[in-house]
Amino acid sequence: MFLYILGLLAVWFVYRWFKESKRVEDKGSKHVYITGCDSGFGHLLAKHLDKLGFCVIAGCYTEKGEDELKKACSDRVTTLHVDVTDSASVRRAAALIDTHVGQKGLWAVVNNAGAAVPSGPTDWLTIEDYKGMLAVNLVGVIDVTLSVLPLIKKARGRVVNVASVFGRISPFGGPYCISKYGVEAFNDSLRLNMAPFGVKVLCIEPGFFKTNVTNVKLLENNLTKLWDRLSQDVKDDYGADFLERAFDLMSKRFKVLTDSDLMKVVGCMEHAIAAVHPRTRYSPGWDAKFVWLPLSYMPTFITDGLFLKSSPKIKASVL
Repeated sequence: MFLYILGLLAVWFVYRWFKESKRVEDKGSKHVYITGCDSGFGHLLAKHLDKLGFCVIAGCYTEKGEDELKKACSDRVTTLHVDVTDSASVRRAAALIDTHVGQKGLWAVVNNAGAAVPSGPTDWLTIEDYKGMLAVNLVGVIDVTLSVLPLIKKARGRVVNVASVFGRISPFGGPYCISKYGVEAFNDSLRLNMAPFGVKVLCIEPGFFKTNVTNVKLLENNLTKLWDRLSQDVKDDYGADFLERAFDLMSKRFKVLTDSDLMKVVGCMEHAIAAVHPRTRYSPGWDAKFVWLPLSYMPTFITDGLFLKSSPKIKASVL
């Protein structure tokens, strides 16, 4: 019986590999719009798709980001300025894309633009901290998608939303996890809504990778700024040495969990765009597969206990 089951699994994996290895044809006529191409995953994806022969429309926030891509890529790459928090900017970009792609429509949009700070304990934050990140990570994703959705439907193309494994589980406070949970919900509802039109909606859920999102110095500066604006009562609750302990724990954790191979994520993005049969979800990173996703399926009392035990100790804690 064991060998029989093992054989079935082997056949299934071979079948899945063969099915997922097929790529779409005529890449040179397919346009892909990517946001957040100034650096990180978006920048690498734009260059990678250019080499594969796709026509890339790279949305950048800065002129520097546009200039660097123009120098590194072929003339198949078109850059444009887009601020995903500004609906007028999003609409202008969509109008340019409409003119650029013509009757073929837009093959894919990749909602990659995102922010990671401010992040910290919930009682350190203000509602403005939440509004700022949600504007980029969630409302921006929705706004960009809606702006080009008619073009995607015309091409029977793809919407690729970059969420996070922290759209499945929340081990820390602040707006980041909330924004990614929202992306997951938007992705799920859009996938069902667009299925009758032949539009595929895919989700990327990376673990920890070496980008600005996991830049220890940036995160330490963020926590220091949040700490400095706290009232003395809140500082006393946490203890004078809380920041030092938080920094030490974050540094140790990131050394163990963070992956430097960004192409693991870019490869998943490319597969979502180019595969004839893409996966509904991609979870690149060993920590996503073996730590965070398994934890997300566990009972709440277990995950709460693990997170509380592994968090920096708080002076006023009753636990």
